Amino acid sequence: MTQTRSYSGASPHALNPVPADAGIGLKPQHYLEIIATKPKLGWFEVHAENYMGAGGPPHRYLSAIRDLYPLSLHGVGLSLGSAGPLDRAHVLRLKDLIARYEPGLVSEHLAWTRHGATHFNDLLPVPLTHEALDIMAAHVGETQDLLGRQILIENPSVYADIAGAEMSEPEFLVTLARRTGCGLLVDVNNVHVSCSNLGKSATDWLEGIPADLVHEVHLAGHAVEELESGKLLIDDHGSAVRDEVFGLYRDFIERVGPRPTLIERDKNVPELGELIAEAMRAQRCLDCVRNFDMVLGQRHG
Repeated sequence: MTQTRSYSGASPHALNPVPADAGIGLKPQHYLEIIATKPKLGWFEVHAENYMGAGGPPHRYLSAIRDLYPLSLHGVGLSLGSAGPLDRAHVLRLKDLIARYEPGLVSEHLAWTRHGATHFNDLLPVPLTHEALDIMAAHVGETQDLLGRQILIENPSVYADIAGAEMSEPEFLVTLARRTGCGLLVDVNNVHVSCSNLGKSATDWLEGIPADLVHEVHLAGHAVEELESGKLLIDDHGSAVRDEVFGLYRDFIERVGPRPTLIERDKNVPELGELIAEAMRAQRCLDCVRNFDMVLGQRHG
């Protein structure tokens, strides 16, 4: 099946692009400090579903921060991998939020969270089959048509192999992106967690993603549980990014080039300064790659 439509970024959101720098997830406990101190960060990301109400303090603070920084909207409720029809009402709520804040990037997950009228709190994995790919592609295409813009799809954390796989996860994501014109959000921590749990190579996984499809990168911490069968890594966003994940990230951006990079923390949220310090670690990696490319270009200019 060929790609049905191309979304190149030539749309209103291009007026407020997210730079290829480090940002952090916006948390309510940091609103006032961010507005008062205006930290040197490239951008902020917010969970779209937290701001789908009509008004109130969340919108007041988000509007103030939007005046200072570019935004990215990251959704968790579209359930694009569900076998049933797309929740068009949810997409239209997202469209209203996009019109209100003009985010530079909009993203969702390779996952499903709904079956019929039942909604789940977890991002559940999609089978890596041609049938699931057709469903996911149809929902991504419909979403982009309703929004009138490109969305990014993030790779999930996986804890066990799903029987019947007909392709690898990178193959699934690349085919989805080529077919629909969506971009990819590569969560390097999720890659590390999944590959460790499944006994696969995170380096090989990342090598399977072409640079032109990567529009954003996520970094987060994970927990380690010692089981009788061995280690189980859990993507809990509850701690600092581990050195091995930063190592994978550094190698990845050396290959694909600088990309907007988010530090995620959803549990045990620390003081703002601690998150900024982590973001600066990612920023140094981005600056190093950018400076190297500049020197290389001068040598060949």
